[in-house]
Amino acid sequence: MSAGVELDHVTVRFGQFTAVEDATLDIKGGEFFSFLGPSGCGKTTILRTVSGFLDPSQGRVRIGGQDMTGIGPNKRPTALIFQNLALFPLMTVADNITYGLRVRGMPKAERMKRAGELLDLIALPDQGNKLVSELSGGQKQRVAIARALAVQPKVLLLDEPLSALDLKLRQHMRTELRAIQQQVGITFIYITHDQGEALTMSDRIAVMSDGVIQQVSDGKNVYDHPDTPFVASFVGENNPFAGKVTQADSSFAVVETAHGALRGRNPKGLKAGDKAILFVRPESFVLGEGAPDATIHAETISSAFEGNATHVFLKGATKKEITVTVGRHGGAKIPSQGERAAIHYAPEMGIVLPEGKMARE
Repeated sequence: MSAGVELDHVTVRFGQFTAVEDATLDIKGGEFFSFLGPSGCGKTTILRTVSGFLDPSQGRVRIGGQDMTGIGPNKRPTALIFQNLALFPLMTVADNITYGLRVRGMPKAERMKRAGELLDLIALPDQGNKLVSELSGGQKQRVAIARALAVQPKVLLLDEPLSALDLKLRQHMRTELRAIQQQVGITFIYITHDQGEALTMSDRIAVMSDGVIQQVSDGKNVYDHPDTPFVASFVGENNPFAGKVTQADSSFAVVETAHGALRGRNPKGLKAGDKAILFVRPESFVLGEGAPDATIHAETISSAFEGNATHVFLKGATKKEITVTVGRHGGAKIPSQGERAAIHYAPEMGIVLPEGKMARE
């Protein structure tokens, strides 16, 4: 059984520092919901507030429609998986999984039956008698999930649980974690700074910066239709071109940049004279000439072959590199270092947003 989680104008302060500011959103029961953002953006603070380890300075947290004010962590229908997993290395796998049930006084026979069910769920059957210290990193991760699920929470909270794993194992665990969530059907709230994790697993994502939720949507919408320059520059790679809007209508805007006049979608309804940034993703660029208001001429700095694609780095009219990603079978000749090249994009693949703070600035 799952429960929804509601943040109602939640603000969390530590002295004069505001870690989370006026966070309002509704996480549906059974949803895999991720908070994505850089270190220090407030995402873990939100998780600790939902779990009851922190109290909001303002606002309310509701789980399953119930106000959690005054209800401690041990009384909430939640379970938390920490970044370091916090497993007991000298205990068996089964004893780790059933630790919370033992604390609650469940008889041993029932505990062991539950352990067996969960070991099957996490694809570690007949591993209950092993010590945790004998397991691989991915197996430990699955045991931590099983231990959290043993107490049958309505909401499972996960604080960057895959961050200590190597890349291939992390990618494998994304698939497993999502499959487990879909099988048990409870609400997962996941904290990460890894865009790949959030985009791969989540039903919806909240992108955060400096304690503020910038955008809440599904991964495809966040990637293709970012609401702010921060979201555009944090989620995936992007090429920003700053300038001033010279022409605009309800569909497109033309921005006068250091690279000339460039056109893109105008979802925010910007008008002539507004300061703006046009964003074009590397994979949206094509080598060669295109429309005059969607073509840039630049000098090739270098290129990097990565098997399925080649990344070409160019220097245009500003100091910022322009990145172009060419697919393995794109057919275009990769320009040599120092060679002048033309690159273009379809205007509908560019997006014009109001000037604002970007990631990594």
